[in-house]
Amino acid sequence: MAETHFGFSKVEESEKARKVAEVFHSVAKRYDLMNDLMSGGLHRLWKAFTVAEARVRPGERVLDIAGGTGGLAIAFAKRVGASGEVLLTDINASMLTVGRDRMLDHGLVPRVVQCDAEKLPFPANRFDVVTVAFGLRNMTHKEVALREMYRVLRPGGRLLVLEFSRVYKPLAPLYDLYSFKVLPLLGRLVAKDEGSYRYLAESIRVHPDQETVKRMMEEASFERVDYFNLTAGVVALHKGYKL
Repeated sequence: MAETHFGFSKVEESEKARKVAEVFHSVAKRYDLMNDLMSGGLHRLWKAFTVAEARVRPGERVLDIAGGTGGLAIAFAKRVGASGEVLLTDINASMLTVGRDRMLDHGLVPRVVQCDAEKLPFPANRFDVVTVAFGLRNMTHKEVALREMYRVLRPGGRLLVLEFSRVYKPLAPLYDLYSFKVLPLLGRLVAKDEGSYRYLAESIRVHPDQETVKRMMEEASFERVDYFNLTAGVVALHKGYKL
């Protein structure tokens, strides 16, 4: 059986989805609180930048993959208006439930689909914008997922991938200390789950760097691919087009 990364460990590919699901079932209810604590609220700025770069217009169709608790989907739904469509998807039912409830709390009619990003249940050329925020690194076959994102985009559509990346090298020792000491401690104290946050820190380190993700998008047929380093490379936003 083929193996893949689960944090720093190696597991059979067939096991990774189950293990990732266990992590997000565990953290779903405190996911947004932990994001605020872990990033000092910066994740909200990263997502706001993503929304701005998406340049969504009224009437457009948006697919938010691995959208979890719905932060991007809520922002996009307000921009596309009644004539547009935003679909929130996630492979994890617990996260999707939180996202659905948050959309309802914002007075929005949620359109949610539980699905695997590697097997999107949508026709080709359907969406104007596809986004995935902090989800690509958890996908077993990233290249397959990127090809699926390309398939469901219409010609002229754009993909935005917001993900943890490689920090500016002089900051790496301090970032490692924070990731492997502070984050698991926060997980234990706040989410009552140290192991899941240790996995999240490890998953960032084994995720491809900025240039590799750019190349992966180009190999999936995206064009005009570029990226923005945010917060000294802690996070990168990649953007590409289906032309």
